[in-house]
Formats: sequence, structure tokens, C-alpha cells
Amino acid sequence: MGFREFAKSQFDIIKDRDPALKNQKEVYLYPYVRALYWYRITHQLYKEGNFYKARKISQKIARKTGIEIHPGAQIGKGLFIDHGHGVVIGETTIIGDNVTIYQGVTLGGTGNETGKRHPTIEDNVLISAGAKVLGSITIGKNSKIGAGSVVVSDVPPNSTVVGVPGRVIKRDGTRIQSLELNQIDLPDPVDMDIEKLAKENAELRSALNIFMEHCKRVEDAAKGDKE
Repeated sequence: MGFREFAKSQFDIIKDRDPALKNQKEVYLYPYVRALYWYRITHQLYKEGNFYKARKISQKIARKTGIEIHPGAQIGKGLFIDHGHGVVIGETTIIGDNVTIYQGVTLGGTGNETGKRHPTIEDNVLISAGAKVLGSITIGKNSKIGAGSVVVSDVPPNSTVVGVPGRVIKRDGTRIQSLELNQIDLPDPVDMDIEKLAKENAELRSALNIFMEHCKRVEDAAKGDKE
């Protein structure tokens, strides 16, 4: 498949996930389309053992598109990378079907692993802008990673993760689909902790007030008995 045919095959994917798309010609303007097209070529070279040529081409495309996809990565159908600048996908990354990635996302390693050292992203996952998913971990299907999150441990399916380090804040009760492209309406785990501390503080103050009132009553009763 040539580049034109490949680009046309991406139209429905982009149309479903990016309201900015106005007509079919604009498909050619999406950096990820070119990056993904050349990834397919370099991945084949990589599988054939032609590692240097595969890396040489991938680095050239990375400079042109701002998207660095290692030829060794395994990518399923329906990947959409919006804007794409600063996206890095490591060698042993595995990406399932219908995954959406925004700019500045890193699917990388921790530096402490060998072999499978990059994440596995299952089907229908949304990874928001600036998120870092590091190490040989698995992001379960239908999950959403909040903008700027740093995820270093496994995420169960149907979860929402936010924060540094990333914490699961929703699971199963509210099913998160990758095509629900909302990167804003996510709870803040820091705010949640502050609210919890404030509630506990109020409860302690209330208990202390009750105790002090009890002590005063006991003291007043003791004074009454002496009189």
C-alpha cells in the first residue's frame, strides 16, 4: 500500500476522533499518518533483521514529524496520534487496537529493565497529553490516562488514572472508553487527599469539642458537690 492509499485509510479513524478534520485532503497534513506509514516499512525491515536501516529511516521520520516510533514496536489497528509532537514509542512497546495518544506522550522504559522493558497498551485506551507510561507494565483495555500522569505500575481494565505517580481513581463503576475524548473532567488525586484530610480534621475537632464539654460538665459537677 502506497502512502496515498494508506492516508485515505486513516480518514474514518481521524474523523471519529478529531472534530478539526474538515475534508479528506487534510488527512495528509496529520504528522502521525506519515509516521505510521513509515513505521510499517521500518517494522518489516526490523523483523527481517535489518536493524540499522530500519533505525536510520525511523530517525529521519522522527525529525520530520516529531513522532519517534521505534521499528521494533508492535502496533495494532486504528491507532490515532493527535498533533503528535514529542510522542516517543519504545522498542518493546505493544499497542492494541483503537488506541488514542496525544502530544508529548512517552511509552518508554525505566532504565532498569532488560528484554520486555516498555509498556503494553491494550485495546481502546486513551493516553492524554504529556503522560508518561514507563516500564514493562500493562494498561488494561478501555482505560484512560490523564494529562501529565506518570504511570509506573499495571492499570486494570476500565480504569481512569491521574497524578504523579499515576493512581487509579475510577474502575468498572464508570466505564471509560477511549473514544470519549475528554482530557479535562478528571478528578485530581491531590485535591481528593486534601478533602479527605479536611474531613478527618473536622471530625477530630468535633470529637475534641465534645470531650472538652464533657470535662467541663464533670468539673462543674465536682465543684457543686464541694459547695
